[in-house]
Amino acid sequence: MQVEVKPETLAAPAEPVLRVENLKAYYQMNYFGVSREVRAVDDITLTIHRNEIYGIAGESSSGKSSLIKTIAGAIRPPLRVVSGSVRFDFGGRTLDVYDDPQAMKAARWRHLSYVMQGSMNVLNPVRRVKHAFHDFAFRHMGLSPSAFRARVEAHLEQIGLDPQVLEAYPHQLSGGMRQRLAIGLATVCEPEFIIADEPTTALDVLVQQDVLALIKDVQSRLGSSIIFVTHDMTVHAAIADRIGIIYAGRLVEEGPAQAMFARPQHPYTAHLIASLPRIGDTTRRQSLPGKPPNLADPPSGCRFHPRCPLAITKCETESPPLEPRGEGRVACWRAGEVAAA
Repeated sequence: MQVEVKPETLAAPAEPVLRVENLKAYYQMNYFGVSREVRAVDDITLTIHRNEIYGIAGESSSGKSSLIKTIAGAIRPPLRVVSGSVRFDFGGRTLDVYDDPQAMKAARWRHLSYVMQGSMNVLNPVRRVKHAFHDFAFRHMGLSPSAFRARVEAHLEQIGLDPQVLEAYPHQLSGGMRQRLAIGLATVCEPEFIIADEPTTALDVLVQQDVLALIKDVQSRLGSSIIFVTHDMTVHAAIADRIGIIYAGRLVEEGPAQAMFARPQHPYTAHLIASLPRIGDTTRRQSLPGKPPNLADPPSGCRFHPRCPLAITKCETESPPLEPRGEGRVACWRAGEVAAA
């Protein structure tokens, strides 16, 4: 496998900053008397440590975006939390996202920030960039207007932008500059936790490399923890300490990036890694049969079994638990038989 995986940086388990326990969040709809429930986040448990980059990977419609919205407390009907908990530890203070919404609102941007998918989702096309910084960060810093402006300008210089961009409109900037601004907005308050939702989507390879280097630099400088969401496994190989693989609303594998790329434990993970291009290899990549299941009516047993090349009868009837295996966790009845990609 010709993929350069980020060197292991976590020598020992660090202090948890986020605990997600048995989280279920469903889209619950009722149209013309017909009820429909889409199980977008279905019984997910995970822990993220301080100063860690945790990658989340999976196909479109796997539940990645619903999961991070639920973690951030940024859900709106028809998405509802059915059960479970999301707890952050900010400076020794435990914050339960759904038990204390007012405290969560106060913590947003100061302690927990969000790099949204697509910079134009953040920047107002008819207002200058400086207004976005004022709207997002001014009230959290407790600074005078002049001190706030100086702080923002210094921060922009740290992330490689000329402070003059504050006077620009978004359409006057390149895609890479707008994405840097989105990262700048998310980090100007020096938050302890950052959620990055596909921040490299739609960027060319060179700009993508610059954005990844910027995120790693900011994370190293601030000591923040990051959830990094993307379907691109090559990006995870470059940036993530650990990776969680989501399929059909469930966490099916989790582990250190190096170990996962060396030997995936779940057939779905093995497929994602095997689909990566290899230099000089012109053979055709094999796609998985079928398509992701309808989360309003998921298959019984393991949700991956209709597409799994290793599926047996047990997979069709019994859902495998997510259990420790090797350096991580995996939910597969045949985990020991999955070949390395």
